[in-house]
Amino acid sequence: MPQLSSRHWLAAIALLTASQVQAAEVKVDVLQNRLAHPWALAFLPQDQGILITLKGGELKRWQPGKGLSPAIRGVPKVWAQGQGGLLDVALAPDFAQSRKVWLSFAEAGDDGKAGTAVGYGRLSEDMQQLEDFTVVFRQQPKLSVGNHFGGRMVFDGKGYLFIALGENNQRPTAQELDKLQGKLVRLTQDGKVPQDNPFVGKAGVRPEIWSYGIRNPQGMALNPWSKALWLNEHGPRGGDEINLPEAGKNYGWPLATWGINYSGLPIPEAKGTSAPGTEQPLFYWKDSPAVSGMAFYNASTFPQWQNKLFIGALKDKDLIQMSVDGNKVTEDGRLLGERNARIRDVRVGPDGYLYVLTDETDGQLLKVSPAA
Repeated sequence: MPQLSSRHWLAAIALLTASQVQAAEVKVDVLQNRLAHPWALAFLPQDQGILITLKGGELKRWQPGKGLSPAIRGVPKVWAQGQGGLLDVALAPDFAQSRKVWLSFAEAGDDGKAGTAVGYGRLSEDMQQLEDFTVVFRQQPKLSVGNHFGGRMVFDGKGYLFIALGENNQRPTAQELDKLQGKLVRLTQDGKVPQDNPFVGKAGVRPEIWSYGIRNPQGMALNPWSKALWLNEHGPRGGDEINLPEAGKNYGWPLATWGINYSGLPIPEAKGTSAPGTEQPLFYWKDSPAVSGMAFYNASTFPQWQNKLFIGALKDKDLIQMSVDGNKVTEDGRLLGERNARIRDVRVGPDGYLYVLTDETDGQLLKVSPAA
């Protein structure tokens, strides 16, 4: 294995297999089933329930004791093919006043291909409609035939919105700064380009770009202790990563990767596990769990979960528990493997419990807590 910097030496810990680590038992309550491939969830304030996106194009509200609402009207038409569809959902930081609900989704182009788009609408007082939905961002050009849309959104608490974008399974585009494939973009809360973005004013470069060299981002969250943004992404065959995306930096794909092609051959463009001018991951997995949604635990409800990071796994059908110490992270174990279900999203609820979505035809909303 190549020598890593001191910042990244803990990536080697990821070589442990799930059988080598054990996690504490958990209690799981099934709150809702019969969800057709749910993708993301967001908590409404004042115990008004949870918004859930379904990949096929529906946004619904779940409430305790009442179950699932009919589809909320006013959601944009989505391109629901392959990995595309209705993706992430996030409440605007000023939701109490604006009632803005943000959605990311796959949007069709004119040539049978698609790209990620982002917009917002105003949630009506009766919670039955998104009014005046406005698209403020479109991934350009539209290149996906069904792969690697990304779509996770995070408001950073400083007035900015980050959107993680896949490279549409077009590897070279992640390094091409005139395209929005394989990029993390940063916008204002109104969907405009901040003037202090790292590439603003540079010829031939998209000004929305914050960082690049990303393959297929599937989880993103703000670290509550450092306030830094963390992002995870799928590698090819091996090499799933956690990165700390910083302004203007290159995270390597496809020039540097800890994975290989699905054929078993090296990635054609790869220079190895590192390449000049690129950043090493904070953490990587030699064998890809197919990471998905991620959430830091900073609630007081369960002290044993303090300073933990939870990440869903699609291929491994599990919930990964990790310990965080500054910018060092180690895997503790897996929590939900016995359910044999693809984990798509995980969030910490206002009550301090974990809420998890399983990405299945008959998907579930789970409420998870330590067993004791």
